[in-house]
Amino acid sequence: MVKSAIRRITTAVLAPAMALGAVVGLASAPASAAVWNSCDQWSGTSLNGYKLYNNIWGSGAGRQCIWANSGTNWGIWADHPNTGGIKSYANSTKTINKTIDSLGRLTSDYHVSVPSSGAYNTSYDIWDTDHQYEIMLWVNQNGAVGPIGTWQASVTLGGHSWNVYKGTNGSNQVFSFLRTSDSSSGTVDIKPILQWLAYTKGWMPGNETIGDVQFGYEVTSSSGGLNFNTNNLTISGG
Repeated sequence: MVKSAIRRITTAVLAPAMALGAVVGLASAPASAAVWNSCDQWSGTSLNGYKLYNNIWGSGAGRQCIWANSGTNWGIWADHPNTGGIKSYANSTKTINKTIDSLGRLTSDYHVSVPSSGAYNTSYDIWDTDHQYEIMLWVNQNGAVGPIGTWQASVTLGGHSWNVYKGTNGSNQVFSFLRTSDSSSGTVDIKPILQWLAYTKGWMPGNETIGDVQFGYEVTSSSGGLNFNTNNLTISGG
């Protein structure tokens, strides 16, 4: 999903924008990335029931390449300047197309390797089919990044503890769940999170259809080139 440039709050110092860099080779990507790779801004492919998308959408972006061995094992090399504003959200997407009420289950396992420098978050981005609601689940973050909206609550749901924020990006409601401690691997039970939004808080209807569940890296800066590796990801629901 291409995102509006006003989506996130960031405290990084702004600098003059850098034009999107020319296509570069996958010098820093794993040598085993033989199934698919691309450095094109909007490149995408489908593998094993997942859609992969490079998705360099923000202003002042630098260079970014995506590689994939499968729909569940993929990553990016990104070299975005040390300026404010999100530059990209490379992601893997699983389409669900079930209402919250009719979901029997919706779970995901993740295992990532992320850098200790740069400004980014590793997150799920969950959309209803009408794009009225966006639910973000941040499993880790680094640098000057922050969610849209204001703090609402601290909750334990789906096997994790979160700080919950609520706001709008001007186009849709955004509910952000920030894990209280960073994690590189785990299992998330997404269904109870959706039920909490619908029935405990009443922020969205229970008959809302969940369309896409995305997982990826929302990168603000990665100067010099950094690797973000999805060692394994599975999303299952029905």
